Amino acid sequence: MSTVSSYSHISVLLNEALDALAIQPDGIYIDGTFGRGGHSRALLARLGPEGRLIAFDKDPEAIRAGEQLAAEDGRFVVVQRSFAEMADEMRARGLHGRISGVLLDLGVSSPQLDDPTRGFSFLNDGPLDMRMNPGVGQSAADWVNTASEADIATVLKEYGEERFSKRMARAVVTRRAAQPFARTGDLAAVIKEANPAWEKGKHPATRAFQGIRIFINRELDDLADGLRAALDVLAPAGRLAVISFHSLEDRMVKQFMRREAKGAPIPRDLPIRDIDIPVSINLVGKAIKPSAAEIEANPRARSAVLRIAEKR
Repeated sequence: MSTVSSYSHISVLLNEALDALAIQPDGIYIDGTFGRGGHSRALLARLGPEGRLIAFDKDPEAIRAGEQLAAEDGRFVVVQRSFAEMADEMRARGLHGRISGVLLDLGVSSPQLDDPTRGFSFLNDGPLDMRMNPGVGQSAADWVNTASEADIATVLKEYGEERFSKRMARAVVTRRAAQPFARTGDLAAVIKEANPAWEKGKHPATRAFQGIRIFINRELDDLADGLRAALDVLAPAGRLAVISFHSLEDRMVKQFMRREAKGAPIPRDLPIRDIDIPVSINLVGKAIKPSAAEIEANPRARSAVLRIAEKR
């Protein structure tokens, strides 16, 4: 019988994210990435008796942790779905357009990284899986052992921003012909050997593993869908707060928020004033990054960026 993981997770930019939501005690909020509940528990502490919090996660371990919290607090419920599906879920619950704030804390959680059995880590050997929900979709091993060399190179370059993607893909395809990949340590060793220029302080398989993980879990597709869904479910003046951990995510969030804050581009020769261009959000402040003290206490926070918007 599976139990809730004991691996710890330190919520990044915790107070900054809660402040960004401008929490109303009787508001209805969404935590799109429950993880192990750090943000959710802190948010519940700021809600009054009439407040509500709905959390989403694909990971069955996270859902088990969320169900424990739901049993403790009647204002909370957890849903095993991607946050990209929050609009459908809110319609089903009669809450569409009534949400006071949405928080998205993107990427992989510390319990997922630190548990070798989940297959996310190149530092701790384990089964090559990488799925947020191990019961759904193709595992990293299945994909690495069957994808074409060109497709592997594309994933490593586009999702991992790996400049040696072609060399690594060639090495992977060559090795799997002799023996298919089954373990993270095995794949990491082959990629490490194929990387001719190691970055200081970074494992040579870091970018490649990031790329494979993002692809396997459709993380950027979910993010694009989730940002649009968040605007759908928010009430007027509702807040959207997004914490990202790498440049691909942050670029998407920044471009989405800027585009929605400016409105659809209008041809220059049309007699329309800027004030008449329909826009859906206002940007709130500048991007927020962790303090030096937070980074020292939690090195995984070093690349985090928090961006905030308010629905008009």
